[in-house]
Amino acid sequence: MLLKYFYDPKLAHASYMVGCQKTNEAIIVDPGRDVQQYLDAAEEEDMTIVGVADTHIHADYVSGARELADRVDAKLFVSDEGDASWKYEYADQYRAQLLKDGDHFYVGKVRLDVMHTPGHTPESISFILTDEGGGAAKPMGIFTGDFVFVGSIGRPDLLEKAAGATGTARAGAVEMFDSVNRFKALPDYLQVWPAHGAGSACGKGLGAIPSSTVGYEKLFNPALQYDEEEAFIDYLLDSQPEVPYYFKEMKRVNKEGPEVLYGKTMPAKQSPESVTARVEAGEQVIDTRPYAAFGEGYVPGTINIPMDYLAQWAGWLVDWTKPVYLITHEETLEEAVRVLNKIGYDLIEGYFNPDEVADAGLNSGSYDVMSIEDASEAILNDEVTLVDVRAESEWEEGHLPNAEHLFLGTLPKTAESVIDGKLIVVQCRTGGRSAIGASILKAAGADRVINLAGGYRDWAAAGLPTEQ
Repeated sequence: MLLKYFYDPKLAHASYMVGCQKTNEAIIVDPGRDVQQYLDAAEEEDMTIVGVADTHIHADYVSGARELADRVDAKLFVSDEGDASWKYEYADQYRAQLLKDGDHFYVGKVRLDVMHTPGHTPESISFILTDEGGGAAKPMGIFTGDFVFVGSIGRPDLLEKAAGATGTARAGAVEMFDSVNRFKALPDYLQVWPAHGAGSACGKGLGAIPSSTVGYEKLFNPALQYDEEEAFIDYLLDSQPEVPYYFKEMKRVNKEGPEVLYGKTMPAKQSPESVTARVEAGEQVIDTRPYAAFGEGYVPGTINIPMDYLAQWAGWLVDWTKPVYLITHEETLEEAVRVLNKIGYDLIEGYFNPDEVADAGLNSGSYDVMSIEDASEAILNDEVTLVDVRAESEWEEGHLPNAEHLFLGTLPKTAESVIDGKLIVVQCRTGGRSAIGASILKAAGADRVINLAGGYRDWAAAGLPTEQ
């Protein structure tokens, strides 16, 4: 048997290739939209991809299941659990096997048994693997999707927080309690292969270790330490991370079936002079340059989401329903498009070369950067409007005196509340997220904005006072 691990650090997403070396057939479990990596691996391992399996309708990235089914005629193995609102609407367009609890299917001589594990979502299933081709009569491991992670479990509140479906968070937590008890009954030696690692918003406190065992999770996973249902529910629903806006759209996209990308061309290059017209027309123009370069000069009205932050923050700050234009270099265009496609942004209409934009004299906007040493007196004396754009959990652990908390993900909707002509200082932990925040405030009409270099980290290191 072959088991190959794929990990996308920008989305904290794990996927897997399971291959039978007797038949040279393989299946991909929880694939991302960038399917070329699986095709390349299959060729390298002398495997033919015959199937693709999703553990559930994902909310945080576009599944590559349809792309593989369309491109290489891979058979779909997807859940048939849950009510009508949790069915894969595109499955009947391809070869598909709809799965329920207790079903099984094969990839060559490798057997995969289906275990219904609702809670994160109603249709969530896990796959228990047995390598019969290797002579095994007992299972080796379980693909848990977003059900059980290393050190955590899937959150049940996404539907309620992202789509406003009142009451579904608690109902999901009740289902998760039952699913966890089924998981605890599995053999301790069983390996656990989750779909996410540290940094995912699909749960809280995810570990950075790629895999675990049932026995280890039973001992050390905080969510698995509860025997009483109400205590479990209270723990599970408390202090979950913020839900990016695009999660709601991803549920719909993955249920209905995403657009097939194969054969689609890259966005066309635009003349630099037209960037101003795009901004004035209300189009979304995202500048992907590093924030230091953006702060020194940018096209007024554009938003800065540097390449390293694109996967994390585009889902909050870019309107999924409207066309997007990028300011990016040719060498970063393909990666920027790939990242946006992975989280469902397909309406990328064109791009502008930043050097040509600068040469055309269009970078008339700028903002300043200030050190902790230079800004501390004004902050402590409440002489500026200090905006902390960190997450709620970070704010509660400690924040600067006289700060206002406006989370970066929702800042486009709250920016006007702090624009009053006063000097605005934007702050995060180190200066990266606050730079994005500075660009949002400037685009919203703020005249005087400063990004606080070093942020909370350097402030605390300098021994300056903080509040809780």
